[in-house]
Amino acid sequence: MSAVTIQQMADRVAGLMEERLGVRGAGLEAKLRKGGRLLPRKVRAAAEGLAAFATKAENPRLLTQISIEEVAAAYDLCVRHLSALQAGRWRATMLIGTAGSVAFSLLVVAVLLAVFVWWRGLI
Repeated sequence: MSAVTIQQMADRVAGLMEERLGVRGAGLEAKLRKGGRLLPRKVRAAAEGLAAFATKAENPRLLTQISIEEVAAAYDLCVRHLSALQAGRWRATMLIGTAGSVAFSLLVVAVLLAVFVWWRGLI
């Protein structure tokens, strides 16, 4: 596997991150710094490994140390996950989850307040 191929793989993953997650940045490493938290742990580790492989591939001596199977596995995992995401859908899911959490917290506080008022005999 050549250095160009590895760099193309990293660019493809970076493009998918920008398209599907809306993460901006100059390359895969920058996009992982800004939006790596949006990825599951395994996918983030694979993307970080792919970015490290792309950096290593720039040096011809280090290129021989790169395992083709590891690069292919990391690329496949990242592309499989990012291709399954629908652009903007994750944002709506996160917003709905946050709104549900806030609503549940307010409900618990209201119930506790009602119990306190009843306990003090004010009702």
